[in-house]
Amino acid sequence: MHAGMWVALLSGVAVAASCGLRAFLPLLVLGLAARAGVIELRGGAEWLAGDLALAALWVATVVEIVADKIPVVDHALDAVATVLRPAAAWLGSFAVLSGWPTPWAQLAAIVLGTMAFTVHGLKASLRLGSTVVTLGVGNALLSLLDDVFALLLLAGAVFGSVAVLAAIPTFVWLRSRRRAGAAAAATDSGPAAPLSLAP
Repeated sequence: MHAGMWVALLSGVAVAASCGLRAFLPLLVLGLAARAGVIELRGGAEWLAGDLALAALWVATVVEIVADKIPVVDHALDAVATVLRPAAAWLGSFAVLSGWPTPWAQLAAIVLGTMAFTVHGLKASLRLGSTVVTLGVGNALLSLLDDVFALLLLAGAVFGSVAVLAAIPTFVWLRSRRRAGAAAAATDSGPAAPLSLAP
């Protein structure tokens, strides 16, 4: 695998993890980033940057974020999201796996979808524990933290991949300079002087 495929995979992991917290926010961010020209979506997923998709995702994101902060409603949302979040993770991670050939992109996206299911399960369990301990009062704070973590993961997925791609040529250049410097130092020192056996 070349470097670009690894970068895409790391982005896919970050997107899938964020989908475990929010179903629609990651897709909205990917669509907006693609619309702004920051990232390039894989063929077949470009529709996420379309007007209709962005409008629908915007509404769905707002509804999900607000509903997740309302006691009782948040648990109902988690029940529905058991299906939604892994599906969103599959779509979102597939969208950023540019450079991955078929069927490996689809298979990797399925694996990442299961990772989102795991994150969602942990989130739901933590939310249930908070409901028991705080009678639901602490759930809004946990929901806000979910928003923050999801955005941080998405920032890493969108801008981190750009930073990594920019850093790769620099790393290669610095490595080649270091090797050239070491070779020059070895040449300048010359062969070691022979040991004299004279008394």
